[in-house]
Amino acid sequence: MRPTRSTQLLCSRLLSREGAVARQCSLRPSGLVAATTTSKLTTIRTFSNTTSTLKKGGKAAREASRSDSSSSSSSSAATGAVGSEDPFDFSVLESDISDAVEKLKNDLSQLRQGGRFNPQVLESLRVQLKQGGPVKLGDLAQVVPKGRIVQVVVGEQEHLKSISSAIQSANLNLTPQPDPTGANPLLLSIPIPPPTAESRKATVNAAAKAGDVANNAVRNARQGQQKKLRAMQLAKTARPDDLKKAGAQMEKVVEKGVGEVKKIVDGAKKALDA
Repeated sequence: MRPTRSTQLLCSRLLSREGAVARQCSLRPSGLVAATTTSKLTTIRTFSNTTSTLKKGGKAAREASRSDSSSSSSSSAATGAVGSEDPFDFSVLESDISDAVEKLKNDLSQLRQGGRFNPQVLESLRVQLKQGGPVKLGDLAQVVPKGRIVQVVVGEQEHLKSISSAIQSANLNLTPQPDPTGANPLLLSIPIPPPTAESRKATVNAAAKAGDVANNAVRNARQGQQKKLRAMQLAKTARPDDLKKAGAQMEKVVEKGVGEVKKIVDGAKKALDA
């Protein structure tokens, strides 16, 4: 039995649909391959970007590592500096005591000894000029002792009045006078009064005060050394036995300084009271 025309048309339509489906199925693998390829390429590019980021991160990490290592080395150096402190190093203590002794000698040298006048007393006076700050008298004039009189030869006329005022206000019981001969208008003549019991006593008291100042300076130097040893003890940068020995040696250095101050002051008192 031959199929009718309508049946033939229906079959041809079905066949054409099956062909389209087959063609679509045949395209799917290539589409899948293209998608897979695209996915692979995307993955590769993503991996490449990640690698670049890792490189940057690695450089930053290396720099941070170097910074940490330098900080660590600095910290180690600081720790080593603290640990290398010597408890038996008394250089600062001895220097401070030496400065106190030198200042004491300088202060005592300006006191009047045995009725004799020390020119340094006048030379160290501060003269307030009309223009500028205070200047030492020794930089403006020459002090020449002549027996019971001290002559002050001023360099410039404009400084004459300022120097005379500085001498009168220095509480030295000195009265400058113009040149009695009138030959030199830049000359000041200063009579030195003879020492009295009262003036001698005042001079001796001044020497004692200078000694007290020196002893205070020595005590302050001792306190500074004690703080240094105490810091080593707290930081445990020195052995306890060494700190104990260093403390004993420190006391000997201080005792020597105090003895030197006393010797100088006693000698000055004898000379001042003679």
